[in-house]
This record gives sequence, C-alpha cells and structure tokens, in this order.
Amino acid sequence: MSESTSESARISAAQFHRAPDVSDWRVTEAGPVAVFTASSLAQAAALVAPTVAAAERFGILPDIDLRPEAVIVRVASRDFDGIPAAAPQFAAAVSAAAAELSLTPDPSRVQTIGIYVAQHSEADVRPFFLAALGYEPLGETDAVDPLRSGPQLAFNPIAGDNPARGRTHFDVFVPADQAQARVDAALAAGGRLVDDSNAPAWWSLASPDNHGVDIASWTDTQG
Repeated sequence: MSESTSESARISAAQFHRAPDVSDWRVTEAGPVAVFTASSLAQAAALVAPTVAAAERFGILPDIDLRPEAVIVRVASRDFDGIPAAAPQFAAAVSAAAAELSLTPDPSRVQTIGIYVAQHSEADVRPFFLAALGYEPLGETDAVDPLRSGPQLAFNPIAGDNPARGRTHFDVFVPADQAQARVDAALAAGGRLVDDSNAPAWWSLASPDNHGVDIASWTDTQG
C-alpha cells in the first residue's frame, strides 16, 4: 500500500529540498532528478529493483534511465501542478539504496533540455510538431514525448515578427548550484551573453553563430 498521504498533494522545489536525505537530488523542469554513476551496467541495473519497490511504497511513478555509466532516476513531471508530496520520501529511499550499492551520486550531471519554438503571433505550429515528432499536447502551449525520453517543446508567439522566420532556442535546466559554472563554460567556449537581467533564474546566451540557449536554474529554487 502506498504511504503517500494523497496522490493530489503537491509541494514546491524549495519544500522538496528542505526535506531530509535528498541532497543527491536536484529539481529541473522535468521534476526531481538524481544521477548515480556506476562502473558497469550490472551495477547501475541493481538500483532498478529497490527504486521500483520505493515507487510502489510511496505511490510515485518515476522514470528510470539505465546506462552503463550511470542510472538516472526522475520523479517525472506529467503536469504543471508541482512535485508529488511523497517525492522526498521516495528520493531518500532511492538514495539509501544507491549508497548500499556503492553507486556515487553526481548532482553536477543533472540536467533537462527543453526546446522553445518561437512562432509568429498569427501561426499555430504545434499541430505540425505533434504530428512530425509523435508528441502529445501538454496544457495549452507545450508538447511532450509520450515516454518522456525526448525534450519538452513549448510554443511562444512573437507579436509583430516576420511570419516567414522562426526563432527557436534551447532551454537547459540545470541545478542552481551548477548554473553559473555552466554559463561560464559556455562563454569560455565562444558564447555570448545576451541578457543576464533575470539571473540567477536564467541567463540568455548566444552561440558564435547566434543560436539562442538559456541556462535556467529557477526550477531548482522556486517557492
């Protein structure tokens, strides 16, 4: 039986981080995420069974991404309503299991990629991308991979822009304690700072050939 008090109860990122024993985890646009590095596929796979057991215990539906180098566990965000209230207990249980298996947490490797598709104010391009990518609608403006393996898309109208031109940029959601280092690395690699007026929530950068990338950490700190 699930120990979750209510499937509908939600908490914020700040509330999640104030919970005990969740220091391995960071919150991105996809929800709380932890990366545990491994020396082999077998070692990484050993975390799957205790993660499933914790998911059933606390009523959580996690995503588990298994690789030879690491296992990534996400409390997947399937709506815009916040983090499940039982997520901290689930996260703590997974971290305890990872420690027993000698898997090493590496919060610096947590990230989620989003693509923001800019469209003319008179255009509606979401149906095209839903069909072309096999995605599903999320809310009024977004689109998601049904299995959450691809980046989430958001569609942002640009009033008065040239209807023959699309302007799309990447959002890279990283932990708040990693954001400045990621910005510095991108600038050192030839990037250009476009706007830091919203920092430390996010920085807007441009590549050497002027493609846009926002380094965003606000999801890891929001109320």
